[in-house]
Amino acid sequence: MINKGDKIPDVKLVKATAEGPQQISSSEYFAGKKVALFSVPGAFTPTCSAKHLPGYVEKAADLKAKGVDEIACTAVNDAFVMGAWNDAAGSEDVTMLADGNGDFAQAVGLTMDGSGFGLGQRGQRFSMIVNDGVVEELNVEAPGDFKVSAAEYMLDQL
Repeated sequence: MINKGDKIPDVKLVKATAEGPQQISSSEYFAGKKVALFSVPGAFTPTCSAKHLPGYVEKAADLKAKGVDEIACTAVNDAFVMGAWNDAAGSEDVTMLADGNGDFAQAVGLTMDGSGFGLGQRGQRFSMIVNDGVVEELNVEAPGDFKVSAAEYMLDQL
């Protein structure tokens, strides 16, 4: 599992944009800026839609006031689903990074088996502060919890 002080591994992600999906390498995306990244098991899932994404949307200005350049959400979903979720419940303040094949979740060592719920392999619920590609803070939730990956928790770390 990735740890504080580690560099983000270089894998392909797909950024959901108004112009459509845009492939980007994680090393390129995280270079030269401070990113508040949060990961959800799936777009449109209950806790993710009711609490996780809305918290980052609501606290976006506060995060940016504390030095965050960009807020990003990742999930093992395709860019079309991530874009639709952002249109439905997100904002322009949150960049959606689709990890359709789970390569990023696997590379950071934060996968989970959601097969019991029909979800297959997914990324765990976590958040991290990444500064110029290096993990400054890492908050991994215990299964079923939603505490340490919330926007409010991250604000206290900045």
